[in-house]
Amino acid sequence: MKNVLVINSSISGDNGHSTKLSKAFLAKLGSGIKLTEIDLSAAPLPHLEMKEIAAWMTPATERTAEQQQLADYSDKLIEQVKAADVIVFGVPMYNFGIPSQLKSVLDRLARAGITFNYTENGPVGLLTDKPVIVLATRGGIYQGTAADSQTPFLTSFFNFIGLTQLHFVYAEGLNMGAEAADKALAAAQQQLGTLSDKVAA
Repeated sequence: MKNVLVINSSISGDNGHSTKLSKAFLAKLGSGIKLTEIDLSAAPLPHLEMKEIAAWMTPATERTAEQQQLADYSDKLIEQVKAADVIVFGVPMYNFGIPSQLKSVLDRLARAGITFNYTENGPVGLLTDKPVIVLATRGGIYQGTAADSQTPFLTSFFNFIGLTQLHFVYAEGLNMGAEAADKALAAAQQQLGTLSDKVAA
């Protein structure tokens, strides 16, 4: 049974296009999975602060109750990522970038000595590689242009922590009329069908 971790970051919740695509992907995988689903619109994480980083750097046996609560945000996310066989991110584009809710997750996944190490030859990711599917939904057309800040950033970030099996599924032009939106979503659905067969094998 595959462990699938889904992290949705649309502020529209279940009505967001990226969330709908993640649910469609899960439907294609079928019932033979163990699902962990995180909805950042329903349960957003606070933005990272220095006191939380200080909690990470304090040995677990020496943390105060407040420090342990702060460290739990990151520790739990990292354990969920480690346990997953497949990770799915629903990523709408807001003002040319990723949602701030998702940035709060990524900030807690980058932990020196846990998910990456700096070496004399540069950084080395410490996570076991696995498929990562990014459902990138945009109102306009950005893929392959200088305005697409998401793809290079997410590629760099995931590679940094050891995740290199990246699959970007784009649904663009969603605010450019019903016909354009329907066409983009249908193409994304088709690509998800191919990916579901690949990751379920």
